[in-house]
Amino acid sequence: MNCKNCNKPLLDSQKYCDECGAKVIKNRLTPKVLAAQVNEQFLSIDNKFLQTFITLLTKPHDVIDGYIKGTRKKYVGVITYYAISLTILGFQMFVLKNFFPDFLESQSTIFNESFKMSGNGNKNPFENFPDIFNNYQGIIFSVFMPFIAVGTWLVYIDKRKYNYTEHLVINLYLTAQTIYFSFFIFLLMAVFSIKDYMFATIIITLPLLLYGAYVFKKLYNSKFINAFIKYCTAYIIYMIVFSIIMFIITVVIVIYLISTGKFNP
Repeated sequence: MNCKNCNKPLLDSQKYCDECGAKVIKNRLTPKVLAAQVNEQFLSIDNKFLQTFITLLTKPHDVIDGYIKGTRKKYVGVITYYAISLTILGFQMFVLKNFFPDFLESQSTIFNESFKMSGNGNKNPFENFPDIFNNYQGIIFSVFMPFIAVGTWLVYIDKRKYNYTEHLVINLYLTAQTIYFSFFIFLLMAVFSIKDYMFATIIITLPLLLYGAYVFKKLYNSKFINAFIKYCTAYIIYMIVFSIIMFIITVVIVIYLISTGKFNP
């Protein structure tokens, strides 16, 4: 018998491959086997996902620093954990759009009113922008992730501790965890008829900043106030970069719309 993942010969008594660590699967897929796998991965009290989520709350350095230094089996890997969070993010928007549409309405209202106040008339060529942003949040998060990492890397410039790629890992775990926070907070606000998406976004910003500071406090073994100031600085750097890039994108779109006659300023 050979390992189905790396093809190394195995003994019949082996339960795990000693080359790649994969579990030896001998049973064919049945509803019972599939349910057991789902329970093992996501539902059981000792599954990796739940362990990763709880430990990122209580001892984030164990997960993040452990992964960076080579502990890859104890917790969910950074790419997988981030990918799952993007799936949750998509599910969140699906639920809000289909069951709590009023919750998202304030986002479009503020955007359209801001355009009218700019003196460009009542027809807003970007009126669908909030919907586009919501529908492609996962892609936007992923595109801007390297810039988020730049912010913390510049603030914590000690490369002997963590280099840029390792800061990218830190921020992937951190962003995934904040997406899980946001999922529960947004849904709770929607259920309790707090029908203001922008207000909800502002409300959750401080807890997310505090959590980010807590993570870096643990990673750098520093005082919380120092970690909070540094993390807020990194967040400001990211917001500046984000604003510049979004401004450039907006200018390009406006030029395109003017050139095609779809928008007359």
